[in-house]
Amino acid sequence: MQNLSRRNFLTVAGAAAGSLALAGCNGNQQAADDTASTDEGTDDTAADSEMTLVTEGAITFGVSPDYPPFENLENGEHVGLDMDLGRAIAEQLGLECVYNDQDFDSIIPGVVAGTIDAGLSGISITPEREEQVVFSDPYYVDNQAVATMSDNADITEDNAADALNTADVTIAVQSGSTGADFAAENFPNATQLPFPQFTDAFAAVNSGQADAVCGNAAVVNQMLSGAYTDMHTVLTSATGEEYAIAVSKDNPALLDAINGALKTLTDDGTIDQLISDNMG
Repeated sequence: MQNLSRRNFLTVAGAAAGSLALAGCNGNQQAADDTASTDEGTDDTAADSEMTLVTEGAITFGVSPDYPPFENLENGEHVGLDMDLGRAIAEQLGLECVYNDQDFDSIIPGVVAGTIDAGLSGISITPEREEQVVFSDPYYVDNQAVATMSDNADITEDNAADALNTADVTIAVQSGSTGADFAAENFPNATQLPFPQFTDAFAAVNSGQADAVCGNAAVVNQMLSGAYTDMHTVLTSATGEEYAIAVSKDNPALLDAINGALKTLTDDGTIDQLISDNMG
């Protein structure tokens, strides 16, 4: 992993972040400044208490806005549970909220490389991801689900576990997702068809490119109640995946700040309200 000392980052004291004015939330901002500023005369202990930010006065979240009800674009605006949560966290920290749109499987590498401050995009905590980044306290728990066209007589709720695990079945997934991992583990005989965006996985089933789509249950349910009412869920699995915010291992002060904001938002009922508002 690249060390922070070799990056052109702007440094902000975590304890002082709350004094900065909140300026709203922007999308697709290029999040790297060419000029770094450091406080002179600080010792190692003081440096340990500082968090680094890609852009001074702002927290830049990497997002993949194709995953309702967590993140989506509506009329150019970032909407959904994660998007509301990111704005609430930024407000708690006194920072501007910036969303950097990208493919889901590039978010963790972006956190590691330092092109974004954190990943906030329905990211489940997994051992593989924990090898690359650290995670905040979880804010949501989800399961896995598989959906097919409602008129698919070959794959039904009664036989899905076996019918999906055959060589003539193609399962659409989002690249780098736990849905892809779940399908690979539980249906190894099937062909997997990955897409950068989860919405494209549903479109593949609808167009006949794939027989089924696998992903997190909350998103599958949202898609089936919206654009894909001619599809239905044939299998669910209580995987109990915890969603959390991914942060660089080299930025513990930012992790502490995010966890502090999450605790406040949990204790005052904000997160419960955001879940209620977005999950229907």
